[in-house]
Amino acid sequence: MIKQEEVYRIGRLGKAHGVKGEVSLQFDDDIFDRTDADYLVLDVDGILVPFFIEEYRFRSDTVALMKFCDIDTQQRASELTGCDVYFPRALADEADDVPTLASLVGFCIVDAQAATAVGRIAAVDDSTANLLFELEDGRLIPASAELIANIDTAEKVITMTLPNGLLDL
Repeated sequence: MIKQEEVYRIGRLGKAHGVKGEVSLQFDDDIFDRTDADYLVLDVDGILVPFFIEEYRFRSDTVALMKFCDIDTQQRASELTGCDVYFPRALADEADDVPTLASLVGFCIVDAQAATAVGRIAAVDDSTANLLFELEDGRLIPASAELIANIDTAEKVITMTLPNGLLDL
């Protein structure tokens, strides 16, 4: 059984495309294209299920048409509409020396100066030029490379040198 902490969200499935079982994938992270991944993990009714990739092609920088094995009709593909798509952390760790932003969700941020945990990353806001880590408690931390002292992917910890007073806001 696949556990939530073993994967991270990379996108969401949209509508079925055509009659042969393709479905559109709106993605935030193209890790599936940069690695030798055979499958993606879909959240089907709250259960994480692996779906093996038969083929895919890009429609744009953020949309791909995905064809999964054994999904051969428009009706079967439309049953997957709205499913969140996840990627295995183990495959991502093997592929990249530098983790992707999406893979940092769930990591704990530690203040290097105080040596204390600040919080856990719930999401990464990349909607503006300034990237932000959104913590589970709602606080926002700048995701600036200048502030990041270390990323420990094995322990899922990001050590940051935070400006004085930032956490008091």
